[in-house]
Amino acid sequence: MSAEKFEELPSEKKMRIINAGLECFGQYGYKKANTDLIVEKAGISKGLLFYYFKNKEAFYLYLCDFCSKVSLEAVDVAKMSAITDFFDMLDFGIRTKLKIWSDYPYMYDFSLRMVLFQDEKVSASVNDYLAENYNATFDEYFKHIDFSLFKEDIDPKYIYKMFSWLSEGYLSEKHRTNQPIVFDEAIAEFEKWKAMIKQISYKEEYL
Repeated sequence: MSAEKFEELPSEKKMRIINAGLECFGQYGYKKANTDLIVEKAGISKGLLFYYFKNKEAFYLYLCDFCSKVSLEAVDVAKMSAITDFFDMLDFGIRTKLKIWSDYPYMYDFSLRMVLFQDEKVSASVNDYLAENYNATFDEYFKHIDFSLFKEDIDPKYIYKMFSWLSEGYLSEKHRTNQPIVFDEAIAEFEKWKAMIKQISYKEEYL
């Protein structure tokens, strides 16, 4: 059975199943997440879960896609379209992501494990998904950006990737030390990275 039937469920029941999946996969990772625990938290039978998703991996990849859709839907398109500076767009993106995580508390751990702690069984599927999502996100967010501000030998897409690495490292450290993500602290760290990398990326007349 395809996930199309799942989308027809009442919103409250659907979100209960989604949140149970995000929580369990986020806490235990794909391999160790137990579908018995997921259905217990969701208040449904295992048979019903597999009625909507053919297996555990299909449900996991559905949740990956759900996170991506939520991120896109949270974007203020009019505000995003008016931004032409690359680093202002990065600032817009990080603030949007932190707001999403405050609204969906289990999404943070799920997203972190999806990127940093991939399990061998789903790594090919997840890697394909992440690569496609990475390129689509860059193309969508940065389509109105004035790239002429960059030095000729600087690749904006590589700078974007650098920020992704920095963000993942920051989140991994928080996860490793069991520390919560504090919005103001995360923004302050981002502002430091932005100032340093902008200095080496932009032509002098635009600094």
